Amino acid sequence: MPTRVATIGSQSGLHARPAALFTQAAAAAGHEVSIGRDGGPAVPAASVLMVMSLGLKQGDRVVLSAPDDAADGALDELAALLARDLDAQ
Repeated sequence: MPTRVATIGSQSGLHARPAALFTQAAAAAGHEVSIGRDGGPAVPAASVLMVMSLGLKQGDRVVLSAPDDAADGALDELAALLARDLDAQ
């Protein structure tokens, strides 16, 4: 199971707009991606409500994972997306 660790880059964390941008990208990735706090439970990355329920703030570390070994590229893209300030877009 491939995983990536990312740090939340958005200044206001993953509130509604950044969470929506992230979950749209996760849904379009073509893989069942999960996201969770480093060491915490994971939720489906394509669910905006579940992602927002994590209460992620700038600087929080998260783990992205997928059961499909072919998801490496998608996880790289999603981790890079989380590292950016999505409020600035």
